[in-house]
Amino acid sequence: MATLLRKIGLIRLHDRDTDGAKHQGSRKATKSGSQKNANKQCNSSSNESILLQSDHHHHYHSNHQQQHNHKRSEQPPSTKDSNKDKQQAGSKVPPASSSSGGSSSSIPGQPPNKQHCAQVRSRRLMKELQDIRKLTDHFISVELVEDNLFEWNVKLLQVDKDSALWQDMKETSTECILLNLNFPDNFPFSPPFMRVLSPRLENGYVLDGGAICMELLTPRGWSSAYTVEAVMRQFAASLVKGQGRICRKVGKTKKAFTRKEAEATFKSLVKTHEKYGWVTPPVSDG
Repeated sequence: MATLLRKIGLIRLHDRDTDGAKHQGSRKATKSGSQKNANKQCNSSSNESILLQSDHHHHYHSNHQQQHNHKRSEQPPSTKDSNKDKQQAGSKVPPASSSSGGSSSSIPGQPPNKQHCAQVRSRRLMKELQDIRKLTDHFISVELVEDNLFEWNVKLLQVDKDSALWQDMKETSTECILLNLNFPDNFPFSPPFMRVLSPRLENGYVLDGGAICMELLTPRGWSSAYTVEAVMRQFAASLVKGQGRICRKVGKTKKAFTRKEAEATFKSLVKTHEKYGWVTPPVSDG
């Protein structure tokens, strides 16, 4: 009996040891499994960290490259390229035209074409003044209106001495026939506007307001070769040819010619002559 009990006790001890060993083995297996899972998690987290770092480095490198390219695009061109562009731009600029006679004067604030026209007009009129002052027959004399080179008062001192007009001048003690000339911007390529100021004349192709009916004073009949002296000689001849006389009628002699009336009359006669030519128009057209 005692032997049987000892055997049972040994069996229990063996079973307990066996259970303890199994329990320890399962604990070791569980521990190793948990360590493996922990290692896997650690490896996966490490891999994710590496990927994140790689993505961050790639994103930083991409942004840095874009900023570098943007800075390069904003940088000014090199000195060599800028000099080349300046040379090309300079080659396109037309050379400045030099005026004849070495004159360097110009009117500020005006386009080049207007400056050139003003210079041509000034030079031509200065030459005209000099030529008139050199005349020996004292046919005409010139005075600038308020020192304006482009507006003249011209005194016609002589007409045909065998004409009725010359006789009228002697009888009325009229020293001269006074005319006013205005020179346009594009003179001498356009005619001056010329009108009689005094005395008040009748006939002789002198119309209302002192307007003068002469083809050479119209744009169609004008030539840049005409000089003021030549125009005045032609006018003196037309006065005599048209039987011009000094008006002596009471009331009319005191009525002075006006520029406004002269301009309106001149425009009307130019329109009439453009329609019929430079012949005597019908009475119905005035």
